[in-house]
Order: sequence, then structure tokens, then C-alpha cells
Amino acid sequence: MHDGRPLASATVLSHPEQLDRLAAACPEAVPTAVLAGDPCYDRILDALPYRERFRRALGVGPDQRLVVVGSTWAPRSLFGDGGDGDLLPWLLPRLAAELPADEYRTVAVLHPNIWYGHGPGQVRGWLDRARQAGLGLICPLEGWRQALIAADCVVGDHGSVTYYAASLGRPVLLGAFPEGDLAPDSPVAALGRAAPKLRPHGSLRAQLDRAMRGHDPGRYAELAAQTTSSPGRSAALLRRLFYRLIGIPEPADRAPLLDRLPLPPYEPAERTAPVRVLTRLISADPPTVAVTRHADADHEPEDPDADGAHTAVHEDTRDTGRLSVADVIVRYAPEDDPRVGPPAAWTAEVLARHPHCALAVYVTGPGRCTVRTRHGELVRLTAARDEAGRADLCDPAAHASALLAWLGPEPLHTAAAEMTVVTGRAHHRVAVELLTPA
Repeated sequence: MHDGRPLASATVLSHPEQLDRLAAACPEAVPTAVLAGDPCYDRILDALPYRERFRRALGVGPDQRLVVVGSTWAPRSLFGDGGDGDLLPWLLPRLAAELPADEYRTVAVLHPNIWYGHGPGQVRGWLDRARQAGLGLICPLEGWRQALIAADCVVGDHGSVTYYAASLGRPVLLGAFPEGDLAPDSPVAALGRAAPKLRPHGSLRAQLDRAMRGHDPGRYAELAAQTTSSPGRSAALLRRLFYRLIGIPEPADRAPLLDRLPLPPYEPAERTAPVRVLTRLISADPPTVAVTRHADADHEPEDPDADGAHTAVHEDTRDTGRLSVADVIVRYAPEDDPRVGPPAAWTAEVLARHPHCALAVYVTGPGRCTVRTRHGELVRLTAARDEAGRADLCDPAAHASALLAWLGPEPLHTAAAEMTVVTGRAHHRVAVELLTPA
């Protein structure tokens, strides 16, 4: 209001419940109110059929779970410092350490004001440890809608990202929720009363699994209905409003359309922090190996069924001292990368430089890597594609760790074989091809 009159020519609302609250808070502005839907939500609804494509763009396979962690911009948000300290920078490394790397993928969606208020360099610095452990940072302007569509669970606060996730029927855990900052009759406040709370000192994996396992997709149906009263119609309603405000006829020869959500680039997790690998040889013939990997673990991961353990380290790790004691050293690059390739040359160089390393692993793409053993054998590992011909998205470094658990100190005695690598619920068929004998 200014001098007793509304500032806006039109106040766009997405649902009549907002009109009721506007009338209670500022009745003078009610004549400017226009119910015109929610174009952001309409774009999300339009893109729901492409969920699997968005998941694959984030490197998430069919048996993996995508955890999206979101924070709004407020002192008592998940990224804020009200009450719990800087919760999110502490929470994200814990998620990376607790969740097996090949069974979960974690990405963060931060409000644009977090990025531009603190600066991208500062934000990346705060989250550096989690990023080294494989955390993905989603573009705050364009990529977050696709991440919500792809998500299996969302950890959030009182921001719109969390509310959109609930509206889509996704399991939600509230890592922060300042009820006193919200109008008690608002839909967001209702979400805070309905959604379970994350307990920071409990097992994060157990809480996430419980939220996903026991979730009813219709749990937040009433809240979803309050997201917009005109689903799919916001483009038409907004264009009609805009032309009325301009004072010229609305075009009649073409329909109003919203931009489609684009397919994000392929950005799988890449871990430069040391990875502790637990293995279990289920069968030697045919070879079947279970692999569980934890990035940047503070303590030795526990698995009573494991019968072997080793450490895999990215060649670009900041902790270069770990390279001298690594069992497996990994590099991700195209096969013809002139800086480090070809794989045969790089793997030989790495084993010569690090005499305690058992395997050098050159990952060339989804489902493919070339491995050199301490015996000098050059081996290609290729994961089988699914029935539709899509590449296996499990990190090929996990397949190399399975090869080490299978062979142990022995050389590979066959020119071609196949092993099965088990990561959580997934079974990966991996062709083992001996390129160069010892």
C-alpha cells in the first residue's frame, strides 16, 4: 500500500485460500487480486512423464535412490543458523558418509539468495567436503524442478521446494521448520504439522529408508490441491491478464505456452574423497561379488557380512598422501583424452608410481573402465545394458573393486569371463575381457 492505495495493478494468486488470507491481512488489495494458477508448478506437471530421463541425467539407476536436500533463504532455514547452527553444511557430509555410494545419490537445491547473498565461492567452500564425497549441487534457477521430479525423498524446510515436493507426492523429511515464522493457517504451516521431522542425531539412512518405505503418495493430496486452483492453465490466465493490463487485444492465432523443462546434462557423482570399499565374495564360480562403498567415512564402515575391505582413491584427491597407500587408484576421462590417455599408458604409469597399489582404474564412460592389475594384465570391464539398451549407471569403479575382491593376489586366468556385481538391490552383469596378458 502507498498513501492508502494498493501499489500493484494486479496481485497474482494461485489459489482461493490465498485470497482469503489477503482479505484478512490487507482488504484494500483484494480488488487487485487475480487467480491465475502457478506456471512453475504447471511446468513440473508437464514434465512428470520424463522422470526416468531426469534421473539418468543425475546418474541415478533404477535401483538407486535419489535424495534431494533443499533449503530456503531465512535465518531458521535448513541452511540458516537459527537454533541448530549451520545444519546443512554439517548434514551433507554425514549423508555422504552414511549412505552407500552405489545405492544413494544426494544433491542439494539451495535458494538463489543463498548463492548470491554469500557468493558462489563461499557456498562451494562451505560444502566442499560433501562435494568431494559426491554431492551434486543443482542450478538454483533451472535444474531444481527436474531434481524434484527425479527424487525418491526430499529433506527440506519451510521453503517452496519442499512444498512442491510434497505436492508431487514425494516423501518429505523436515530438517528445519520454524513454525513461529509462518501464518498458522497457511498450507506451508500445515505441511509442517503433517510431515515427519529429521532427527539429526539418529541414523540418517534409517530415517530416509523409513520415510520412503512407509510413504503414502496421497499423504499430502489436500496440500497438493492448494498449490494451484487452475492446474495446466496458468499460461492462458496470465497472458489474458497481461494483455488486459497493456490494453490491447490478446492474440487469437496462437495458444499461450510455457517453456518445457529441459533435459539436464549428464552429471553423475564423482568422488575425489577416499572411498572405503567393503566386499563379500558370494560365489567364485560363477564369480559374484557384493560391493558396498562409503565416501569420506569418519569411521570404518560396519558390515558383518563383508569378508574384505580396501581403499579406492581418485587420482585428483586433495589428500595426496592417501595415494601412496591406496589399493585402487581411479581416473575418469574419455579414452582418447590427450592429457592422460590412453588407458594402457595411464594405468601403467600409475602402478609404476605407486608400488602398493593393486589396481589402476581408468573409467571411460557409463558402464566401462579399463583396469591394470599389479601382475601387468590390462583388463576391460563392460557392464551389460538393460533390456532397452541403456547403459548401466553404476560407477564402474565399483566393478573394478569387485574384480579385486574376486581375484585377490592371483592373475586373471581366462581371456574372457563374466562376473556379477551386487550393489544393494542391484545386480550388474559385467563382462571381463583380458586385453593384455601379464
